[in-house]
Amino acid sequence: MYRSVAFLILGFLYLTPTYAQKLVYAEPDRADNRRMNFEIIGKVGPHFLIYKNVRNQHWISVLNNDMEQVGKVPQDYLPVNDQLINIDFVAYPQSAWMIYQHQKKNIVYCLAAKVDASGNRIGEPLELDTSLVRTSSPQTVYTTLVSEDRKRILVFKVNSRNRQLFKLTTFLYDDQLQLLRRSDMAIPMEERVETLGNFTIDNAGNLAFLKVHRAANENVDHVVLFHKPSASDDLQLSPLMLNQVWLDEPQLRVDNTNDRLLLSSLAYVERRGHVDGLFFCTWERSQLEEPRTSYFTFPSNLRQEAKGEASVRTAFNDHFLRQVSVRKDGGWVIGTESYYTTSRFNSWNRWDYLSGSPYFFPSVSDFYYYSPYYNRYFFNNRPTGQAPVRHHADNIAVLSFSREGQHEWSSVINKTQFNDESDDLLSFYTFIVGGQLHYLMNMPERRLNLMQDFTLGAGGAMNKNPTLRNLDRGYELMPRFAKQVSARQVLLPCIYRNYLCFAKIDYTP
Repeated sequence: MYRSVAFLILGFLYLTPTYAQKLVYAEPDRADNRRMNFEIIGKVGPHFLIYKNVRNQHWISVLNNDMEQVGKVPQDYLPVNDQLINIDFVAYPQSAWMIYQHQKKNIVYCLAAKVDASGNRIGEPLELDTSLVRTSSPQTVYTTLVSEDRKRILVFKVNSRNRQLFKLTTFLYDDQLQLLRRSDMAIPMEERVETLGNFTIDNAGNLAFLKVHRAANENVDHVVLFHKPSASDDLQLSPLMLNQVWLDEPQLRVDNTNDRLLLSSLAYVERRGHVDGLFFCTWERSQLEEPRTSYFTFPSNLRQEAKGEASVRTAFNDHFLRQVSVRKDGGWVIGTESYYTTSRFNSWNRWDYLSGSPYFFPSVSDFYYYSPYYNRYFFNNRPTGQAPVRHHADNIAVLSFSREGQHEWSSVINKTQFNDESDDLLSFYTFIVGGQLHYLMNMPERRLNLMQDFTLGAGGAMNKNPTLRNLDRGYELMPRFAKQVSARQVLLPCIYRNYLCFAKIDYTP
């Protein structure tokens, strides 16, 4: 019997694939200085496409599988940099959509262009919509959402001229950018204390978003879910009872497999108190009026492991939600990270963000239109203070919950990351290869940042994979800007001397 069990174990290990991690660098281009704007578009055909912008020049770099540049295609139809506001990309196997907006005088234009696997434009740009704004200063008006299967694209704008009645306009498209439905809706708002939370769409094109009540810099004490079916112009409302629980920054996710919506947030049992636990709420698509809530209090052993330099009581006061992954069985995995800044002149706390916040809250007091999102696709468009600031990104806590919200296990990745003036080299990136969840991050060793890859195993065990092959001491990798471009390939930017270039991690069974 023991021999049979041994053979079964060996057979399972033999059939379970292991992955060799191969790192390949692209040669830096002389035009790619480290202040360049960029966006990793993805893998289109046999090539990797990367959009780049320096001043008024726009181009798409085309790289082959060996990370050799085989094309550098100017995008001359894009407006000059002082008029271009934002670009979003949606990549498909043989082409990619470029949805961009620019402002000319008091009009913001939203257009779309299609590029092929060689970075060349296909046809003429399409004008999707225009908006009249009250200021000539460039401002983001349109937000683009893409469904998980990329078969539905939603472009929307919010007119906030009347602070007590926002007007939401949505444009739903298919993957060929054929307009399926335009909708105009009104959202009652309580002036200055209510804001719109994150928006999301499912594979059928149904839209869902949050409205949160937050007085000044206080915690969220009231939440309303808005749901708009793809074939309707009506908004369905579902108020959420918090029952003396205050939320930090609620995040909304779609569970396409189980046709549900999930809200998750760090939570407090006292207003402006210490972070006490995690709050969850799920809505079945067929029963939006009956939300199911659950609450998880951080146990003392998890606080002890995750506290870092803090006390056990304040262990999660510097943590923010970084990852919400929905499993096929309806459960979910939450990842939080300790993020804070220090300065010689100011002390940091969760509510004032004196040295910068990991979130961006747009002001709508002077804008006719505004976007609830600040798209950080532009690498260097981030707020910076005048005083010297040190950015810190420390321990990661990973927690798993069942479909009913029951806690299953917890795990902590202990790390200490810091950098002055910039957080570009900090934090982590999560992706799935071969059914395993990976955490990619820099770990300081002997004054050097070495890229490490952790794999989440059964029961929450964190397995540290061998150090990536072909790490070069001259390259500084930036995992937080990485993007998974295929089932086993991840692209990420890196700094080499004073140049910005890119690298590919290949996971070969």
